[in-house]
Amino acid sequence: MNKDESCCHVPQNGKRSKMAFDPILHGSTLVIVAALILYFLKIDLPHVHTFAHAVIEFLLRMWWGVALGILFVGLMSKIPREYYTAVLGRGDTFGGIVRAAIAGVFLDLCSHGILMISAKLYERGASLAQVSTFMISSPWNSLSLTIILASLIGLKWTLVYIAASMLVAVLTGMMYMSLVRAGKLPDNPNKTDLTEGFSILADMKERLETFRITGQFLKDILMGGLSESKMIVKWLLFGVVIAAAIRTFVPMDIFAGWFGPTLIGLTLTLVATTVIEVCSEGSAPIASDLVTRAAAPGNGFAFLMAGVATDYTEILVMREFTKSWKIALLLPCLTIPQVFILGYIMNGF
Repeated sequence: MNKDESCCHVPQNGKRSKMAFDPILHGSTLVIVAALILYFLKIDLPHVHTFAHAVIEFLLRMWWGVALGILFVGLMSKIPREYYTAVLGRGDTFGGIVRAAIAGVFLDLCSHGILMISAKLYERGASLAQVSTFMISSPWNSLSLTIILASLIGLKWTLVYIAASMLVAVLTGMMYMSLVRAGKLPDNPNKTDLTEGFSILADMKERLETFRITGQFLKDILMGGLSESKMIVKWLLFGVVIAAAIRTFVPMDIFAGWFGPTLIGLTLTLVATTVIEVCSEGSAPIASDLVTRAAAPGNGFAFLMAGVATDYTEILVMREFTKSWKIALLLPCLTIPQVFILGYIMNGF
């Protein structure tokens, strides 16, 4: 691969600048570390045990997704931009958006890893419509989590959820595409146009003839993944702090009786899952309780969809890699009405 494809950038003077203090990254890390120290030292302070236990639970759930996300981001930096355009298709077409939705369904990563991949796809030239579609169609309906969900609520509702989520993802992508075409939103500045007659297989064959896996190549992948994932990790840590605080001071059982198959129950479900950060692995059993115990399949769907499409971590990360609050805040504005309508219809069955 070309040297300029590496994601490890070194200043022209050959020295790396010292990392500046980041209040979100370092502040969140400090809070988490302090809580864990107090927890393991068994210092009895009000709410510290609950907060630290919640932090540990979130970290245990998300670590593998973050690790895989860092690895994939590093690998993606080595893949030419043209490959993404060729695989996903044109970002301003219906076919390109559908491809992004399918990719989101089949990529088996949790929400934290998906955020890293989404940011990298945008940097490698995927259109805003494709990236938003990809984010919304992932990650609760990844292959492994889909199997788990099917065992909890049955195959019928699982298939309904997958179809509905892809519908929301594609419609949202189409709306983003229309807004870009109308000049209401900026297009992705990283967009790459394919050379006429470009063939991935032919190009890949040519590159692989001289390609060798070296220690430097593996180091570049690791260091590049760590470097480019920093902006995502800081918001994930911030989300852990906020979510742990909510779990500490707002017990979930308070909400348990409010999630029935009514307009109020559906509304409260959307509000709760938007505010409370739930990792994709934890969303399936909670959604299944809404289906089986609360007899509210629409609420279960809303919990899964709003949890990955409208939570504050996803909005903050989208703002980070697009550099636009307008783009990021449109994500919940475009998805919530669709989720609400589909959830209401499902509750009628």
